[in-house]
Parts: sequence; structure tokens; C-alpha cells
Amino acid sequence: MGLNLEVTKGEGLCVPDRRVEIVERKGKGHPDTLCDKAAEELSIRLSEYYLETFGRVQHHNVDKVLLAGGLSNVRFGCGDVIEPIYILMSGRAVDVVGKDYTRQVPVGKFAIEHTREWMSKDLPHLDVNSDLIIDYKIRAGSTDLVGNFDAGVEVPRSNDTSFGVGYAPLSATEKLVLEAEHLLNAPATKKKWPQIGEDIKVMGTRVGKDIHLQVAVAVISTETRDANEYANVMNAIKDMLLDLGAKTTDMPVTVSVNTADDPSKGLYYLTVTGTSAEHGDDGQVGRGNRANGLITPYRPMTLEAAAGKNPVSHVGKTYNVAAREIVERITEEHPDLKQVYCYLVSQIGAPITEPRAVNVELFGNVNLSSIKGSVKSICEEVIAKLPHVWKGFVKREYQLW
Repeated sequence: MGLNLEVTKGEGLCVPDRRVEIVERKGKGHPDTLCDKAAEELSIRLSEYYLETFGRVQHHNVDKVLLAGGLSNVRFGCGDVIEPIYILMSGRAVDVVGKDYTRQVPVGKFAIEHTREWMSKDLPHLDVNSDLIIDYKIRAGSTDLVGNFDAGVEVPRSNDTSFGVGYAPLSATEKLVLEAEHLLNAPATKKKWPQIGEDIKVMGTRVGKDIHLQVAVAVISTETRDANEYANVMNAIKDMLLDLGAKTTDMPVTVSVNTADDPSKGLYYLTVTGTSAEHGDDGQVGRGNRANGLITPYRPMTLEAAAGKNPVSHVGKTYNVAAREIVERITEEHPDLKQVYCYLVSQIGAPITEPRAVNVELFGNVNLSSIKGSVKSICEEVIAKLPHVWKGFVKREYQLW
């Protein structure tokens, strides 16, 4: 079956030419991001177990995670969590393997122990034994969906009718927002400024040629002695991001940090654990960053939550990664293009290598007849690799949030 490909010229202004642009990123300690990672880490652990015991990844989709925030008592120099954070993990997973179907898969053990393990590393100020409750409601999948999964031995069958999208290259605002969160959560930054917690949100707004970063940073109370030290941390964050802006773009960059603070009333963004999940916020899979790590309302996006979906046949996961590789390769081979968008849509039950439709949208001075052959070749190569893409997910090679 040939590739059902449409290569079209982009209509309207591409993002760099628009007067206004808005970009958001939620950092690794944000409650929504914690839920995304909890789902994906459980999928990876299940996949590893399935491979070890059965020789093949089994059907599972554990992409439904809810975090209910706890309660904390916090002040400069000290603080404690008085009501634990509660995480509920749910979804579907094959829970017995073997010819006689008697080998039980320790799904609950993975959900609880593996989640505690990685969270203790990602949130070093969180006591995962006393400040966290993990619950799970994971059941076996329906007969029809498991059967559809099992039928795709050589070439997996699409687990869902869904779509994935990708775009490239990133705009200056997008690069800055992404790198800003990475910088603030970098080990070197934490070593120099241990007061900076992991729950960081960056909102970038560009109007014309002016970029503004609105940043929320959870500050760790036990590492911060008083209001003066807190103010020093705020100034350091601002200076770091202004310096990053100067290195990233020629456009003027301004930065605001923790603007809800009111020192006259003793109000500061202080946390015991480094995440607002201890008191101020709740979380859920799919409410945070899209698969490329950003929230971009001026770009094509899908509401699919890639994290936690099975890496073999769920196109809500695999097609987002494939679309991203397609646009990145096209822009690399054709640097004169301003922007490239890719849309892939599946049909449940059909081989994942046979999308229902592929649309590549090109922005710039485009001669479709001269570029279509190259675009088609790239699309065919990327899509042909889809039956093996699951290996990269299990090895954590792809960004998903």
C-alpha cells in the first residue's frame, strides 16, 4: 500500500512572522509533569518486565494518573508536610503471562516502588515514605483491544484512531522557554543555588520583537534562611535568565519572577519539598507539556497524552515522535524553509506503517514539485521504522513532555 501523502503550502503567517506568540513550559517538579513521568515510568517498567519474562512487550496503557495535593506548614528555615501528596495510577495492563497464564505480573509493586524510587531522585527534599501516598487501579484490557495488539506481531496494528503532529524549527521564544526551565533545573544550578526547587513554570510572551518571561519558582524553605536570602535568589534567577536570553536571541528579553509574592504581607512562594503538589496544586496526565516539551497555542497540537501509552502500537504516542522526526529531517535537508508542520492520522486495526493520511505543510518560498520527492522519501523512511520505535521509548530516548 502506497503512502497516502499530501504535501501542501502553509497558509497564513508562520509563527516567527506573527506579531504575538505565547509559549509555556511546566518543569519537572510541576504536578502535571510529575503525573506524566509517573505514567511513562510505569509503562517502561512494565515493558522491561514483559520483555524479560515473555520476550515481547504486552498490551498496556497506563496513561491515567491523578495527583491530589497535600497540605504543608512552611516558613523560612523550616517546614513540614502535614498531609501527604496522593497519587492515583490507573489504566490497563496485561497482568498474567505464560502459556498457562499463571505468572502474575507485579503491576502494583511497580506502580508503588518504582514511582517512589524515581521521585526520591527527582524531588530530593520530598520524603517519599512519609510525604507521599501512591495508590493504583490498573486492570486488564478489553478482549478486543488486547486481541488487536496480539495480532500485530510483525507490524503492530494501530491501538487507536488518533493523530500525531510535529513542527520545526523551534522559534526563538520556544527555544528560550525550553532552555530557561532546563537551566533552572540543571544540577549545576541546584548546586550553586540549593534554594531553587524543581517546580518551575515558564511562560514566554513575544509581542513584536520583545520577549517577556514570566517565571514561577518553588523555593525550598529549609534552604532559605530569611526574606533577604529569598530576594537574593530571585535576583539570581532573573540574572541567569537575562544572560540566557542574550545568548539565545537578539531580541530584547525581560524577566519577572514569582510576581504573586507580597513581602509586606509575608507572602512568598515557599515549599518544603520543591513542588507545589505539597499544598498549592494538583496534577493530571495530559494537562502539561506536549510531546516536544512545550505548550504552544500558536502551533498545531494534539490533546493526546503520550506518556504512559504502550510504546508498540499506540499511535497517540508513536505518531507524535514520528512527526517530530519527519519535520526535523526536512528542515535539516531544506534549511531555506521557514517552517514545516506534519500531521499523521491512524485508523484503529490498520498497520501502524499505513497511516490513514499524512500531511506535510511547508512554509516559505516553496516549489512543491521540486521538494515533494525528498519529503516523500523522508516520510517513508520514518514510517517504515515505526515497528521498532518502541525500543527507544523503553530506553528513554525520546522527549515526551
